[in-house]
Amino acid sequence: MASSPTFSKVSLLLLVSLSFSYATSGFNHEHAYPPQSQAEMLTRNLNLFPKDPVNIIKGDFDSFVPGKIVEKKFSLLGHSGPSIQHLGHHAGHYSLPHSKAARMFYFFFESRNNKDDPVVIWLTGGPGCGSELALFYENGPFHIANNLSLTWNDYGWDQASNILFVDQPTGTGFSYSSDDSDIRHDEASISNDLYDFLQEFFKAHPKFVKNDFYITGESYAGHYIPALASRIIQGNKENQGIYINLKGLAIGNGATNPAIQYQAYPDFALDNKIITKANYDEINKLIPDCEQAAKTCETQGGQSCAIAFNTCQKIFYHILDFAPGINYYDIRKKCKGDWCYDFRNVETLLNLPKVKSVIGVSNDLQYVSCSKRVHEAMMQDYMRNMEVEIPSLLEDGIKLLVYVGEEDLICNWLGNSRWVHAMKWSGKKAFGKSPTVKFVVDGSKAGSLNSYGPLSFLKVHEAGHLVPMDQPKAALQMLQSWMAGKLT
Repeated sequence: MASSPTFSKVSLLLLVSLSFSYATSGFNHEHAYPPQSQAEMLTRNLNLFPKDPVNIIKGDFDSFVPGKIVEKKFSLLGHSGPSIQHLGHHAGHYSLPHSKAARMFYFFFESRNNKDDPVVIWLTGGPGCGSELALFYENGPFHIANNLSLTWNDYGWDQASNILFVDQPTGTGFSYSSDDSDIRHDEASISNDLYDFLQEFFKAHPKFVKNDFYITGESYAGHYIPALASRIIQGNKENQGIYINLKGLAIGNGATNPAIQYQAYPDFALDNKIITKANYDEINKLIPDCEQAAKTCETQGGQSCAIAFNTCQKIFYHILDFAPGINYYDIRKKCKGDWCYDFRNVETLLNLPKVKSVIGVSNDLQYVSCSKRVHEAMMQDYMRNMEVEIPSLLEDGIKLLVYVGEEDLICNWLGNSRWVHAMKWSGKKAFGKSPTVKFVVDGSKAGSLNSYGPLSFLKVHEAGHLVPMDQPKAALQMLQSWMAGKLT
């Protein structure tokens, strides 16, 4: 039996005069990218350098109570801001019952407008990156100023929802364990952890049980989201606990069906003049091996999936060889200096002792922005096709929105469009024939949309991999319209 949540009230005035001396990193594209460098590429290009590769705290077993939530109400805005009670901001750790000693960290922000708004969970990808990257740079309530003070995000998704940001899998962000065996390797264990968390979360916050529920996220969350949705539907149908009122899932610039998406890389790169026709012809010679390796992964699993990943990644790496310095999250940009984005303030802010205190995090726990260890542990999961989970969800009336910034290379719109159109479900033909209509924001075209029944595909203009960061107003309107059934 889980114990009752523990609540306390704390506020913090962040010092606006705090300064930070920036260190530069040296990273350049090379002609060979061994698999173990994948995580380093991810963190360095985001200018993230976590002190630890994973959150493992040895010997912390005594206080572990499976199924327990310990949560705090907090404010990071200081005494001049709204009261803690008015804000409805929460942070907590949940002790995962199917683990030796793993705690899942989360933030929960109640809607700024109406507590009857849907509950939305956001999952950041990587795999292995903390949800705070989205919280502070994309669609959370705040942005971090250069002096580490916080400012309101006018287009935070808490304007239209009660939103959860979760650090997962174990070892990511402020989620941690005392046992190495708690590091996850597959979607089954990850989705079970998230389902267990949601059950206890709704027990702790019963007034939100009746609200509509949506699963959202980006990048590698294209794996997490379908797996969690399927787990929730299973739990609902088998009466395993609290009924979660799942209405839809939204995948942003996702990695969902790798076999199809890898094959789209050369076409996207050529169409956007990233590579030449001669480069294209050379890279295309790698596709048959990738296609066969992906099929072997689906039938055999295990190590064959790691082999498939290494085989297919050659396609992507060859494109980078022909386009050195490109920001593969946004092809309009070159990487600035030694990094592609500057997200280092999130690590600095969250590792401040005063900030840890206000959100209930032990001072000896380091914030791991992107965990190399978690990333590498998921090696055999990369090539699994998670699109296979979706058709049954659509047939059950669960909505799917796939939205993609058109300037992203790594999870580009073309590859996403191809797997969405190839997906076998009862509405496949009708969706394929659906007219492409304008997605309009403030009277201007902000994207192009195809929809039929529960399925929508939105290509967002002037956006890269991080749509809510690049086009915050469009992203918020997208969410509002889609949840209201008006994204047509």
